[in-house]
Amino acid sequence: MANSMFDVLRDEGMTTLIVRYDYRTDKEYIIAKKEWDDDIQWCNFNKTFYADSLLTQNDVYLNNAETRALFEKHGQTAYLDQVFDLLRKGKFFGLDCYYNKKKDMRFTANLHNITLGINSKDYAVYTGGIRRHDFGEPEIEVLIDGLNLGRAQTYKNVSSKIPYGGGKITVQANPVDLDDKDELGFLAFSLDRVKFFTGPDMRYPNELADAMAEFSAYITAGPKNKIGSSGIPTAIGVHAAMKEAIKFHFNKDTMKGFKFALMGLGSVGYPQAELLIKDGAEDLTVCDLDPSTIELLKRSYPNIKITVVNPDEILDVDADILVPSAIGGFLTEDVINKIKFKMVFGGANNQLYATNKEEEIRLAKILESRGILYQECWVQNIGGVMSGKEMYTKGDEANKEALFKRIEKVCAEKTLSNLTEAKAKGITPNENAYRVIDNLIYAK
Repeated sequence: MANSMFDVLRDEGMTTLIVRYDYRTDKEYIIAKKEWDDDIQWCNFNKTFYADSLLTQNDVYLNNAETRALFEKHGQTAYLDQVFDLLRKGKFFGLDCYYNKKKDMRFTANLHNITLGINSKDYAVYTGGIRRHDFGEPEIEVLIDGLNLGRAQTYKNVSSKIPYGGGKITVQANPVDLDDKDELGFLAFSLDRVKFFTGPDMRYPNELADAMAEFSAYITAGPKNKIGSSGIPTAIGVHAAMKEAIKFHFNKDTMKGFKFALMGLGSVGYPQAELLIKDGAEDLTVCDLDPSTIELLKRSYPNIKITVVNPDEILDVDADILVPSAIGGFLTEDVINKIKFKMVFGGANNQLYATNKEEEIRLAKILESRGILYQECWVQNIGGVMSGKEMYTKGDEANKEALFKRIEKVCAEKTLSNLTEAKAKGITPNENAYRVIDNLIYAK
């Protein structure tokens, strides 16, 4: 059988898997449970039952030894060791896994660090996006993606002064049906159980947040809210940071004269392109999986040189600055040694192809050795999480104009500080960014 924790849950009639790792003691824990019956009506969540309700009279609770024996029974011991190895290398708190057998939905809260959330005065303990993965993806790849993003989220939260632990929600499921109350109710229940505040990410539409509003306050950033989706504030923060980085690296105070390669024109990439043009950029090479988005940009800015390439060609473009705003993990060692850019700076998460901090630092050093300016994405792409915090805590009282100004200020100041400190210490911006925040999140 394929390696899968959720397959073990399914085959054994279980609903829940809690995985924990303690980096201080290097101890591992795992428990499996049956907490609800298969025929539960999730559409009634927060109406006739709640996150802490008892949902079955046939509950099962397996302790650490019993759960490990269950994985051994299914030939999954080596796979479980692989999962724990990922947690160990990234100093992760653990995983909360919930299984919906009726729809084969596989919900995982990838929990990196709880430090910021334990003393927060808000109800949420964690924050990070929620993204969907197709069933065809190997579970281990889904876990790696979620863990990498969860680790980055911890650092985003510190950078943006958000009082939540860092994590990421991944769900292996079919494309969401926004009219399916059972599906929405299950997602809401799972978020409430983890106390995880989120917003829609890849493969989940922004409308998911609005559709789930009747079930949970733990998801925001839908089109109906006062501020809107997180793409624009993220782009605003990246752009403010990029201007500081250009001054630092090129000693230029304008976007004019640079060639930009934009990797993705989605919810972040498109407003990023508009901000570049507004500040003087005249030469853009772009790619996106949606041709209509590219055509819209060309029609909206007919006087700007916009060259279109296929997504698999964008890394070969001869440009000054690569602006990644799509999927991460594209900066492998081979790619780094081939690209012609002088700077890589954008809103994409986890741009370096790595599963832990040490590997990121190694790749960042190769970038610097080639004269390419790069700093960790979570220094500059924090506008989205700052926006989410504003909506979650203030609702209709959220102040969009003040928020955007604050995002610009924070991202610009943090970038200048990081680049200046790194140069003074003779280390990469990547290393310096980690140095500053590790002292906070691992202090306890």
